[in-house]
Amino acid sequence: MPNETDLSGWAAPALPEGATLSGRFVRCEALDPARHGAALHNAFAGHHGLWDYMPWGPFRSAAAFHRWVAQIAQDPAWHYYALCDAASGTAHGKAAYLRVTPEHGVIEVGGITFAPALQRSPAATEAMILMMRWAFAQGYRRYEWKCNARNLASRRAAERLGFSFEGVFRQHMVVKGQNRDTAWFAVTDQDWPRLSSAYDLWLSPDNFDAGGRQRERLSDLTALVRVASDPAL
Repeated sequence: MPNETDLSGWAAPALPEGATLSGRFVRCEALDPARHGAALHNAFAGHHGLWDYMPWGPFRSAAAFHRWVAQIAQDPAWHYYALCDAASGTAHGKAAYLRVTPEHGVIEVGGITFAPALQRSPAATEAMILMMRWAFAQGYRRYEWKCNARNLASRRAAERLGFSFEGVFRQHMVVKGQNRDTAWFAVTDQDWPRLSSAYDLWLSPDNFDAGGRQRERLSDLTALVRVASDPAL
């Protein structure tokens, strides 16, 4: 396990370069407006609640959505992925690396939007695992998740994935004319070996019955990791 204090042998990792991340249920592909824009629009259309806690959306037209996708795909501060069904290749969601600071080994996942077809599915969970796995394999030391403190679904998702809650930054932002308090979560490279093992157990084909239902819940596996990695407990 990495030493928390002595970093003399540590080297800053590379920036994300958009390599495809492939799993059993999902494939994370660098966002391409031409290839993924229409599928994402179709997946998100009519589901205005997806944008409640986002600084953008909902979009008044398909053209407005496509312009926005083209914009975020070109923004160097964001490294966006389309989350595609492994079998069909159809995009049903998006997520990005952001606030990437290789010199400190810190990277954040955000901009996450899951269409209803992807929500509460093994593919959605696997996408988050693949992105985290890439970051720690590159040598990042800290993987962050931040969300509006009122977004209980996002907070529950972070905890289910094994992120440790680190507090709330009050009056952190003004978003769409409203105050945003921001809840902070993180996984560190100290947590990662145990968390990676929990993911492997959950993703194993043996953990799913013939109907695709999980036998052991991910939250039960990662709860043990969170307790074990918290020095105050």
